[in-house]
Amino acid sequence: MKNDRLKDQHRINEQIRAKEVRIVGDDVEPAVYPIAQALKLAEEHEADLVEISPNAVPPVCRIIDYSKFLYQLKKRQKEQKAKQVKVSVKEIRFGPQTDDHDYNFKLKHAIGFLQDGDKVKAYVFFKGRSILFKEQGEVLLLRFANDLEEYAKVEQMPLLEGKRMTISLAPKKVSAPKKDAAPAPKKKADETDE
Repeated sequence: MKNDRLKDQHRINEQIRAKEVRIVGDDVEPAVYPIAQALKLAEEHEADLVEISPNAVPPVCRIIDYSKFLYQLKKRQKEQKAKQVKVSVKEIRFGPQTDDHDYNFKLKHAIGFLQDGDKVKAYVFFKGRSILFKEQGEVLLLRFANDLEEYAKVEQMPLLEGKRMTISLAPKKVSAPKKDAAPAPKKKADETDE
Protein backbone atom coordinates (compact mmCIF):
# COMPACT_ATOMS: atom_id res chain seq x y z
CA MET A 1 0.00 0.00 0.00
CA LYS A 2 1.05 3.58 -0.62
CA ASN A 3 0.40 4.56 3.00
CA ASP A 4 2.86 1.95 4.28
CA ARG A 5 5.65 3.52 2.27
CA LEU A 6 4.90 6.94 3.80
CA LYS A 7 4.63 5.52 7.33
CA ASP A 8 8.10 3.99 7.13
CA GLN A 9 9.56 7.31 6.05
CA HIS A 10 9.22 9.07 9.43
CA ARG A 11 9.98 8.10 13.01
CA ILE A 12 7.34 8.89 15.59
CA ASN A 13 7.28 9.07 19.41
CA GLU A 14 9.47 6.31 20.95
CA GLN A 15 11.08 5.46 17.58
CA ILE A 16 13.08 8.72 17.71
CA ARG A 17 16.58 7.87 18.95
CA ALA A 18 18.15 11.32 19.41
CA LYS A 19 18.85 12.63 22.94
CA GLU A 20 17.66 16.13 22.02
CA VAL A 21 15.23 17.35 19.37
CA ARG A 22 14.25 20.74 17.99
CA ILE A 23 10.48 21.16 18.07
CA VAL A 24 8.65 23.36 15.59
CA GLY A 25 4.97 23.74 14.85
CA ASP A 26 1.70 25.22 16.02
CA ASP A 27 1.05 26.01 19.71
CA VAL A 28 4.68 25.21 20.61
CA GLU A 29 7.58 27.58 21.09
CA PRO A 30 10.37 26.53 18.72
CA ALA A 31 13.25 25.32 20.88
CA VAL A 32 15.56 22.38 21.60
CA TYR A 33 14.15 19.91 24.15
CA PRO A 34 15.44 16.66 25.67
CA ILE A 35 13.56 13.72 24.10
CA ALA A 36 11.70 12.87 27.34
CA GLN A 37 10.39 16.41 27.68
CA ALA A 38 9.44 16.51 23.97
CA LEU A 39 7.45 13.25 24.29
CA LYS A 40 5.71 14.61 27.40
CA LEU A 41 4.87 17.82 25.51
CA ALA A 42 3.38 15.81 22.63
CA GLU A 43 1.32 13.76 25.10
CA GLU A 44 -0.03 16.96 26.69
CA HIS A 45 -1.18 18.16 23.25
CA GLU A 46 -2.74 14.70 22.60
CA ALA A 47 -0.67 14.36 19.43
CA ASP A 48 2.39 12.56 18.13
CA LEU A 49 6.00 13.66 18.01
CA VAL A 50 6.98 13.25 14.34
CA GLU A 51 10.59 13.48 13.14
CA ILE A 52 10.53 15.69 10.04
CA SER A 53 14.22 16.26 9.38
CA PRO A 54 16.33 13.42 10.82
CA ASN A 55 19.63 14.67 9.32
CA ALA A 56 19.56 18.04 11.09
CA VAL A 57 21.54 18.51 14.30
CA PRO A 58 19.55 18.14 16.53
CA PRO A 59 16.76 16.39 14.51
CA VAL A 60 13.70 18.55 13.80
CA CYS A 61 10.39 17.22 15.12
CA ARG A 62 6.83 18.43 14.99
CA ILE A 63 3.93 17.88 17.36
CA ILE A 64 1.00 16.87 15.17
CA ASP A 65 -1.55 14.08 14.76
CA TYR A 66 0.38 11.55 12.65
CA SER A 67 -2.58 10.52 10.48
CA LYS A 68 -3.24 14.22 9.72
CA PHE A 69 0.45 14.64 8.88
CA LEU A 70 0.32 11.71 6.43
CA TYR A 71 -2.84 13.09 4.86
CA GLN A 72 -1.20 16.50 4.30
CA LEU A 73 1.88 14.81 2.86
CA LYS A 74 -0.17 12.74 0.41
CA LYS A 75 -2.19 15.80 -0.60
CA ARG A 76 0.99 17.80 -1.27
CA GLN A 77 2.46 14.98 -3.38
CA LYS A 78 -0.76 14.71 -5.38
CA GLU A 79 -0.72 18.47 -6.09
CA GLN A 80 2.90 18.29 -7.24
CA LYS A 81 2.10 15.37 -9.53
CA ALA A 82 -0.83 17.27 -11.04
CA LYS A 83 1.44 20.25 -11.81
CA GLN A 84 3.94 18.13 -13.72
CA VAL A 85 3.78 18.48 -17.48
CA LYS A 86 3.67 15.21 -19.31
CA VAL A 87 5.13 15.40 -22.79
CA SER A 88 4.59 12.51 -25.13
CA VAL A 89 6.33 11.91 -28.43
CA LYS A 90 4.19 10.94 -31.42
CA GLU A 91 5.89 9.20 -34.33
CA ILE A 92 5.01 9.63 -37.98
CA ARG A 93 6.46 7.26 -40.54
CA PHE A 94 7.16 8.01 -44.18
CA GLY A 95 8.59 6.01 -47.06
CA PRO A 96 11.25 7.64 -49.23
CA GLN A 97 8.72 8.05 -52.07
CA THR A 98 5.58 9.04 -50.13
CA ASP A 99 2.94 10.54 -52.45
CA ASP A 100 1.25 13.92 -51.84
CA HIS A 101 -2.09 12.59 -50.53
CA ASP A 102 -0.40 10.42 -47.88
CA TYR A 103 1.98 13.27 -47.03
CA ASN A 104 -0.89 15.75 -46.51
CA PHE A 105 -2.80 13.22 -44.40
CA LYS A 106 0.20 12.74 -42.09
CA LEU A 107 0.87 16.50 -42.03
CA LYS A 108 -2.68 17.10 -40.77
CA HIS A 109 -2.15 14.54 -37.97
CA ALA A 110 1.18 16.15 -37.03
CA ILE A 111 -0.49 19.56 -36.74
CA GLY A 112 -3.09 18.04 -34.41
CA PHE A 113 -0.38 16.43 -32.26
CA LEU A 114 1.57 19.69 -32.01
CA GLN A 115 -1.55 21.67 -31.08
CA ASP A 116 -2.19 19.16 -28.29
CA GLY A 117 1.31 19.92 -26.95
CA ASP A 118 2.95 16.65 -28.03
CA LYS A 119 6.36 16.40 -29.67
CA VAL A 120 6.52 14.85 -33.12
CA LYS A 121 9.26 12.53 -34.35
CA ALA A 122 8.98 11.99 -38.08
CA TYR A 123 11.08 9.39 -39.81
CA VAL A 124 11.67 7.94 -43.24
CA PHE A 125 12.22 4.19 -43.19
CA PHE A 126 14.40 2.79 -45.95
CA LYS A 127 13.70 -0.83 -46.97
CA GLY A 128 16.28 -2.84 -48.87
CA ARG A 129 17.78 -0.85 -51.74
CA SER A 130 15.63 2.21 -51.08
CA ILE A 131 18.58 3.52 -49.00
CA LEU A 132 19.79 4.86 -52.38
CA PHE A 133 17.05 7.50 -52.05
CA LYS A 134 18.34 8.97 -48.78
CA GLU A 135 18.55 12.46 -50.36
CA GLN A 136 14.86 12.14 -51.23
CA GLY A 137 14.12 11.18 -47.63
CA GLU A 138 16.03 14.18 -46.31
CA VAL A 139 14.20 16.52 -48.70
CA LEU A 140 10.87 15.02 -47.56
CA LEU A 141 11.68 15.58 -43.87
CA LEU A 142 12.88 19.15 -44.47
CA ARG A 143 9.69 19.87 -46.44
CA PHE A 144 7.70 18.41 -43.53
CA ALA A 145 9.53 20.67 -41.03
CA ASN A 146 9.03 23.68 -43.33
CA ASP A 147 5.27 22.99 -43.62
CA LEU A 148 5.01 22.79 -39.82
CA GLU A 149 7.06 25.96 -39.27
CA GLU A 150 4.18 27.95 -37.72
CA TYR A 151 3.27 25.11 -35.33
CA ALA A 152 6.66 23.69 -34.35
CA LYS A 153 10.35 24.32 -34.03
CA VAL A 154 12.97 21.82 -35.12
CA GLU A 155 14.77 20.18 -32.20
CA GLN A 156 16.96 17.91 -34.31
CA MET A 157 17.71 18.18 -38.03
CA PRO A 158 17.37 15.06 -40.22
CA LEU A 159 19.78 12.40 -39.03
CA LEU A 160 20.40 9.00 -40.59
CA GLU A 161 20.57 6.16 -38.05
CA GLY A 162 20.83 2.77 -39.72
CA LYS A 163 17.82 2.46 -42.03
CA ARG A 164 15.95 5.40 -40.46
CA MET A 165 16.30 9.11 -41.07
CA THR A 166 14.63 11.04 -38.23
CA ILE A 167 13.72 14.62 -37.45
CA SER A 168 12.37 15.87 -34.08
CA LEU A 169 9.87 18.71 -33.76
CA ALA A 170 8.63 20.41 -30.59
CA PRO A 171 5.49 22.55 -30.35
CA LYS A 172 5.95 26.29 -30.29
CA LYS A 173 4.77 28.15 -27.21
CA VAL A 174 1.42 29.70 -27.99
CA SER A 175 1.18 33.24 -26.67
CA ALA A 176 -2.21 34.48 -25.57
CA PRO A 177 -3.71 36.96 -28.02
CA LYS A 178 -3.49 40.51 -26.73
CA LYS A 179 -6.77 42.26 -26.08
CA ASP A 180 -7.19 45.45 -28.05
CA ALA A 181 -8.03 48.64 -26.23
CA ALA A 182 -11.70 49.62 -26.35
CA PRO A 183 -12.39 51.51 -29.59
CA ALA A 184 -13.03 55.24 -29.29
CA PRO A 185 -16.70 56.19 -29.65
CA LYS A 186 -17.51 57.39 -33.16
CA LYS A 187 -19.27 60.69 -33.72
CA LYS A 188 -22.55 60.62 -35.57
CA ALA A 189 -22.57 62.13 -39.06
CA ASP A 190 -25.32 64.66 -38.20
CA GLU A 191 -23.36 66.10 -35.25
CA THR A 192 -21.25 69.12 -36.10
CA ASP A 193 -18.36 70.65 -34.23
CA GLU A 194 -18.88 74.27 -33.19
